[in-house]
Formats: sequence, structure tokens, C-alpha cells
Amino acid sequence: MALYAAAAAVLAGVESRQGSIKGLVYSSGFQNVKQLYALVCETQRYSAVLDAVIASAGLLRAEKKLRPHLAKVLVYELLLGKGFQGRGGQWKPVLGRHQARLKAELARLKVHRGVSRNEDLLEVESRPGSASQVPRFVRVNTLKTCCDDVVDYFKRQGFSYQGRASSLDDLRALKGKHFLSDPLLPELLAFPAQTDLHEHPLYQAGHFILQDKASCLPAMLLAPPPGSHVIDACAAPGNKTSHLAALLKNQGKIFAFDLDAKRLASMATLLARAGVSCCELAEEDFLAVSPSDLRYRQVHYILLDPSCSGSGMLTRQLEEPGAGTPSKERLRALAGFQQRALCHALTFPSLQRLVYSTCSLCQEENEDVVRDALQQSPGAFRLVPVLPSWPHRGLSTFPGAEHCLRAAPETTLTGGFFIAVIERVEVPSPVSQAEALAPELTPSPAPKRKKRRRKAAAGASTSLGT
Repeated sequence: MALYAAAAAVLAGVESRQGSIKGLVYSSGFQNVKQLYALVCETQRYSAVLDAVIASAGLLRAEKKLRPHLAKVLVYELLLGKGFQGRGGQWKPVLGRHQARLKAELARLKVHRGVSRNEDLLEVESRPGSASQVPRFVRVNTLKTCCDDVVDYFKRQGFSYQGRASSLDDLRALKGKHFLSDPLLPELLAFPAQTDLHEHPLYQAGHFILQDKASCLPAMLLAPPPGSHVIDACAAPGNKTSHLAALLKNQGKIFAFDLDAKRLASMATLLARAGVSCCELAEEDFLAVSPSDLRYRQVHYILLDPSCSGSGMLTRQLEEPGAGTPSKERLRALAGFQQRALCHALTFPSLQRLVYSTCSLCQEENEDVVRDALQQSPGAFRLVPVLPSWPHRGLSTFPGAEHCLRAAPETTLTGGFFIAVIERVEVPSPVSQAEALAPELTPSPAPKRKKRRRKAAAGASTSLGT
């Protein structure tokens, strides 16, 4: 199916409540789901503007065979997108006949509303911290390139690099063709909110990933060293998996599981483009994966980002217009699955560190799940206090919940997110217990070795908690 026809079909499906944008895009059969998703989201974002321009220009009255959703996609591409660039098929000459009138109507609309830029036409609040002000974050893929080279490339394209941001105000003030390095993640670049980079050659080549800052935190906080074995329990669409591979430097092994065959196929394409070679994909339910399987005996790290309500997603209102808070029934079902997945992950015998994350704002899917899972493994695991300067913490629903992280446009200039870092509490070995009970039987060199072990363990604990 051609790109514009596919985009029109998705828009029609969303309007008739057949599903969300993301779900309809993945089920469309269109090969480049990223390209389709970007076009549909941008067309939907400018929907009111496009309706006004199309109506004023009388496009649908003049072209009886042109359906409304397809007209909206084509007019977006003509006036606000990249142009048809050789695409458009039979509709390109049709739109060409109306191009001057459409451009004139867009210009008249901007004059009427007293704005000069297309972005200013958006009927979205522009207060500081709103979703419309969240920067466009770009994670440099260090498997293929480095930050300096990507920065230099953008500078050659006329962008102005402003160095490392020192505060959220620096990120909030981004405009035009200015960009910054993120103060927390060195491989993350921040551009103004409406910057569209889906057609950028470095993105197409896998040299950078379009990924929100909050979505980058789980892999960063899991921090598996090169050579580690890692499980990505609910892996698709794969951005976090590619981030894990970059942290591992493609050394070690990632076992990535997902039940959705189409999402897994798209993920395989993404990982190939990103140069990931250390990942083993499996179309399998993580809950059915046996912790006693010898393949996972060296898994010390697990990233668990399960299906959730998506109530923190910036694109949620685009995907499900009018969607409100998830129903109690849906939250109960989601939280039940999330808790089973987390409890299952904690049974892997060699697990040392786990990150649990969701793009949900709901306590039922976040603090409640973590609390209940820890209560089912009393004394075996603890929440790690991470990023002490992070301004948005977990809800105070149980002791230690403040160690969790939350994110929201208003407080962190990111999408809505929740993250908990869990580590195994070290249990003294039987030998160490015997030494403590009967020190007189311990050979003289042993106390020094024991002291060194304690020192190393203390150092590891300190590094995990920063």
C-alpha cells in the first residue's frame, strides 16, 4: 500500500475508533512503520489547521474523487511536510492544480491568527512545561558513531550547537535551529520541540535514535557493563534494546522477548539498522521463560518495561482522541500482569540488578506493583536510591518509594514515566558465616581477604547507588 493511502486509512480508523494510531500502523502491513507513524501523527497534530485550509480552498468540492482523510494527508505533505519528493502518484498533479490556492489560504489563516510560523497555528497550550514544549531528543547511537561527529554533521547543516545544557530552562528556551547536549545523558542531544528528523539521513542510517529522555533512563540506570548477559523482558519496539546494546558495546548477550510477531519484525529491522549484533530475539511470553534454563544462568541484569496504560505518553491524545484515565478494570488487569512479570523476573537465580519502568502515570501500575513484588520476596531485594538530584520522585505510598523516579512534561520536560531500580541484597556465603561464628578457627590470612571482599562489595554498592 502506498504511503499516503496507508496514512489516510490509519486516520480513518482512528476517527472511527477502530484502534490507536500505533496499533493501526503496526497492523497496516506498510513496511516502513516509522515513516507511516510519523506522517500520521504530524497530520493528526495539524488536523484543525488542515481542515480549515481545505475548506477555505474548496478542495473537496473541486475534486469529488478525493476522500477527506487522503486530502488531509496530501495537503499536510504539500504545505507542512517535505513535499511529495517524487511520490504522490495520481494525486500529485491534482494537488498541483490547487497548490497556489492552498498556500494562499494557509497564509491568510496565519495573518488572521496573528502568527508567522506554521507551528504557532497549533491549538495546543504553549505554557512552560506542557507537552508541546518537550524537546525533540536524539540519542546518538554509539555503535555506529560518536556525539562529536553527529554534532559536527548538524553544524554543517546550519544548526547552531549551544553546548551542554545547565538547566531545564536552557532546554525550554530552545528555538529555531539551535540544539544542546543533555546535562544527564552525554549521548543525548536536544532540539526544539517541533523539530522533525524522521527523514534525516543520519536517522535513516541508524546513527541516531529518536527517543524521549525518560525512555533512555531505564537502560542507563540498569548500566550493564560490556560482556554482560541481559534480559529485555518485553522488548518491542526496541529503542531500549538498542540502547542496551550500545552500553554493552555489542559485547555480551541480550535475550529479548515479545509476543507480538509484527512488532518483533519491526524491531528486528530497527536493530539491524542500529548495528546491533549481540541480541537474540524470541517471539515468546516472558512469563513462560524458565529461570532455571541454562541459557540464562549468567543473566545478572533484567530490563522489564511491560505493557501499560500509556497514560504518560505525549502522543496519547493523538493516538486516542478523547481518551481519559484508564478504567479501573483495565488498570487491574494491567497491574496484575505487571506484578506477575516483575515477580517472575525476580526469580532468576543470578539476577543482581533489575529496572522496572512504565510510561504510565497511574500508581496502580507503578508504586503498587513494586511494593507488592518486594513484599513477595522479603529481604531478598531492595530499591536502589538513584539520581538524587532528579526532581520528580515516586509517590510516598510505602517506605522507600522516594527512591523511585517519576517523569512528566511539567517537572522534567519529558514524557510521563516511572522507573524503579531493584538490586539483590547480598547474603553472606556459608564460609563467611562460619568465619564470623568461629574466628579462632580461621587462618590468619583470611581476615585480610575478607576485608578486601567487604571493601569491593562496598565500592560496588556505592557505584550502583549513584
